Amino acid sequence: MVSLLSQVYTRMNIVIITPAAAPALGGNRNTAQRWGRLLRRSGHHVRVQTTWDERPADLLIALHARKSHDSIKRLVGRMPQTPLVVCLTGTDLYRDIRTDASAQESLRLSTRIVVLQEMALHELSADARGKARVIYQSAKPIKPAAPLKNHFEISIIGHLREEKDPFRCAMALSYLPQSSRIRICHMGRAMSAEMEKQAQQWMAREPRYRWMGEIPHWQVRKRLARCRAMVISSRMEGGANVISEALVAHVPVIASHIPGNIGMLGEDYSGYYPVEDERKLAMLLQRLETDRGFCAAFKKQCAKRLPLVQEKRESASLEMLLMEISRQ
Repeated sequence: MVSLLSQVYTRMNIVIITPAAAPALGGNRNTAQRWGRLLRRSGHHVRVQTTWDERPADLLIALHARKSHDSIKRLVGRMPQTPLVVCLTGTDLYRDIRTDASAQESLRLSTRIVVLQEMALHELSADARGKARVIYQSAKPIKPAAPLKNHFEISIIGHLREEKDPFRCAMALSYLPQSSRIRICHMGRAMSAEMEKQAQQWMAREPRYRWMGEIPHWQVRKRLARCRAMVISSRMEGGANVISEALVAHVPVIASHIPGNIGMLGEDYSGYYPVEDERKLAMLLQRLETDRGFCAAFKKQCAKRLPLVQEKRESASLEMLLMEISRQ
């Protein structure tokens, strides 16, 4: 259905560049596919590519300033009048734009910059901040499911790589009492042979931790719906869509205290623990398991953030961005 807002400007031929090739189930690929679907619904023609194929476009949206730099540079060189939107990921924001020349150049060449949560604006220079717009990632509603009766199931959703600090939750289990019913379910692909080896070692060492590997997105959502909480233990995040998924499933989130998570959950959220601190993480997990009042307060705080991740809000934000660009 074409929205009234999109009718005030011409339908666009849009290319979305994401370095993650299909059928990858990573954050960038999911964002590209979802934006493509929302923009098509508004009447635009959208192609999702890993690199720009040099066919004409009215707009190019590039996810990842460093990894998409080649496409960005070619677009500006061959079609300099074509508007360019650069969407910044976690590694962009909290690493690459500080030191990488290609990521910095992508920002300079951009018409607009998109960040995925409000705290990200603090990482940008004054010039870049003036071009930046915040678009929170949405998630389709998830119907809550009955939790397991014998276990207090906690989910982790994310590929196994260093930026995610993937085994912090497994480390925390040793600080829980033997009477705890907590079990960890970790869903995500190992990004290296070493990470896979570590996951296998953790399962052998700690029977309360289970790594499931990469599974289809619908299965991830189904599993999340029955969990008592989700942990996001990352060292850096641009604005994790898994938090959006947890919010729409009404599953409370325990998060590392990093800007990307604060931008998603709010500065006053009570579910943070210091980065790489498994003892404090264990304390939060145990309190969540044993203190019903704490758990209820957690859920209320998450419910307040739910409007940020509604699909209609993300769709409207994208259309407002396109309208702004079309008026330049």
